[in-house]
Amino acid sequence: MALDAKAEAALALFRFGLGPRAGLIAGIASDPRGALLAELDGAGAGRIGNADLLTSGTAARVAFAFQQAQRAARQAERAAQQAGGGAAPPQMQDQSAAPPPAPVRNPGPGVPQQIYLAEAKARIHAALGAEIGFLERLVWFWSNHFCVSADKGNVRQICGAYEREVIRANVLGRFSDMLQAAESHPAMLIYLDNVRSIGPDSIAGLRQKRGLNENLAREILELHTLGVRTVYTQEDVTRFANVITGWTFVPFRQDPVRGGEFEFNPRMHQPGAQTVIGRSYPDAGMQQGRDVLAALARHPATAKHVAGKLVRHFVADEPPPALVERLAKRFLATQGDLKEVTKALVAAPEAWEAPRAKLKRPGEWVVGMLRATGVTPPDIGPVMQAHNLLGEPLWRPSAPKGFADESAPWLDGLAQRLDIANQFARRLGAEADPREVFEQALAPLASSETRQAVLRAESRPQALALLFMAPEFQRR
Repeated sequence: MALDAKAEAALALFRFGLGPRAGLIAGIASDPRGALLAELDGAGAGRIGNADLLTSGTAARVAFAFQQAQRAARQAERAAQQAGGGAAPPQMQDQSAAPPPAPVRNPGPGVPQQIYLAEAKARIHAALGAEIGFLERLVWFWSNHFCVSADKGNVRQICGAYEREVIRANVLGRFSDMLQAAESHPAMLIYLDNVRSIGPDSIAGLRQKRGLNENLAREILELHTLGVRTVYTQEDVTRFANVITGWTFVPFRQDPVRGGEFEFNPRMHQPGAQTVIGRSYPDAGMQQGRDVLAALARHPATAKHVAGKLVRHFVADEPPPALVERLAKRFLATQGDLKEVTKALVAAPEAWEAPRAKLKRPGEWVVGMLRATGVTPPDIGPVMQAHNLLGEPLWRPSAPKGFADESAPWLDGLAQRLDIANQFARRLGAEADPREVFEQALAPLASSETRQAVLRAESRPQALALLFMAPEFQRR
């Protein structure tokens, strides 16, 4: 069934963006496809202009200094206890002594968590402030494709900078550039253990008797480029792992100025040529790894894998094969130009004709509630807590494949969504008129049943909660 202009504009905002804001549906109704493409051409598209956010290197060094200070304080405390012989037994203590000191005030989150929360706030505010949110959705998609986890080692303090430096910087550029940036970033090298990987025949390997770690090589082939069970073998994984030995970061104690930044360490690199997927790569130090990544970025299997994931994210859990094929061809024809591939997605009839059956991921739904009501929370805490309760904690996937893009894994969380919808509605009820929110955000797509349920609610919070839980608001 053909959609009228406002319904098609609403579809664009739900399917490709982060949901409507006041007046937005009417503002793009004349040309929703053009509005989506215009967002790709905006100045500084995808970037976050916040001078207070740290580079990954600076964040890593600041966090390291904090951790060292914490360690020194603990050591000093233990030394003081040992020098004093420990506390006297209770029966020996002087009952007339001064009362015990007051409990120490909670010092709040440590430096790594402070950096993490500052980055999270900037990300959420970028989503709330975006006109349509198409670019933010692209950033979120690629950040999940090349995911890292704040729960791993020293990634927490640099995961936000990773997204800005790798994903946002390349979201409309070439896939090969994003691939190179992702796999050489300290966040990825720590997350997938490449900093521990040493060539068995390298100088360091012969001296330390430590060996290869294949995690990063395997995930690059399986998840980031070619796709699972495609054109590579286990031997290719091992050889590629040898290729990227020596990809690590500068030790903090070795160089206080550059500590935590990427470096290639030739002493850890496995010497010799390596054959990966039928092609031989001479030993050229770090360039050997760059050459393999460049070849992977051009491979037809990569084009098909990336195209399939894009269509699954934006269109349907079962991607239409013809659309996947069209995007894969565009990917190859433009040498992985992500802006051109994205334009082809927007132009595709299948992207607009597919039923609105995909359940929004938790982060999209939470941000959609805030956009619909026009509220920017001063405290990021409740938003982060909602992500956690719904199973999509920010920058904390449970596995390297990232969060699921199909609807089924998120269905079990609908009961939790109801709880959170009620909580948000109680907080926002005084600030947002449910009737206005309904007309501005959902009316063009809403069924008569949804309209009646929202407009006949007994209170403003109840009306908002019903709106947030409506099938038309939950799905895209």
